[in-house]
Amino acid sequence: MTLILKKGLRLRRSGPSSWLITGTQKLDLNAAAYIAAAYISAVEAADGQALETGVRDAINAFVLGCEADGIWNAIKTCCILAGARTLAGALMPLVGAAPTNVGFTSSNYNRKTGLLRNSTQYLNSNRDNSADPQNSSHLALYSAVQWPEQNGFYFAGMGTNNPGSTCLRSITGVIRGNIRHGTTSQISFTRNSGFLGMARFNSVEFQMRVDGTTSTLSAVSTTPLLGPISIFTDSSVATSGVANTRLAFYSIGESLDLALLDARVTALVNALAVAIP
Repeated sequence: MTLILKKGLRLRRSGPSSWLITGTQKLDLNAAAYIAAAYISAVEAADGQALETGVRDAINAFVLGCEADGIWNAIKTCCILAGARTLAGALMPLVGAAPTNVGFTSSNYNRKTGLLRNSTQYLNSNRDNSADPQNSSHLALYSAVQWPEQNGFYFAGMGTNNPGSTCLRSITGVIRGNIRHGTTSQISFTRNSGFLGMARFNSVEFQMRVDGTTSTLSAVSTTPLLGPISIFTDSSVATSGVANTRLAFYSIGESLDLALLDARVTALVNALAVAIP
């Protein structure tokens, strides 16, 4: 795919997440704006029609905002699972590899609230748990509706609670997480919707963000397990886990400021809800 940005300047896709500026004129615009424009064009091509102006503006604001916050480069794989007109558009990656869809159909998709798992469906993110540095990684999600409070409910992960694994899951009133370690840590929550995520920034600590609060927890990292991170389940348990989970966003990559990402994702989802009729 090639986008003509202005006379003599083009943005050419060279891979699932790589864009090359070609042409003879000097680049004088923010690179993030080009990435947002390219993503919007890819979604519209998958949808077969244009997005509303408000939806386009929300996506553009998210990408530019993440770059302004200094967190954009840490996002290595990301899907906005809302906003697009079709499931195919929603599974178009903003960054990184496209996920492999296991069982989702158009009936599972809602433009405002995201993708619903109501049986054994899940997404293979095609981002390996070992792709990011042992002591610099993150996993973040956004649920626009209430998630279940049941034992064995997996948001995403690889390896459950084995050494070197990454996993986010929930039981009643508690979010459990581990990132590059095996002993599960947990944080209580009062509302079961919105942003939640983890980020490891050194060898002895990691952070979890739930209910708009970031907590720092002690946990020594170990060598990351090999294997792709799944969304809506843990790849080590495949199709098991609780159904009736709806997610509007996920991102995987290197360590970043969870509060900044929370603010950008929350603003994005809220803007999409307003922009979509």
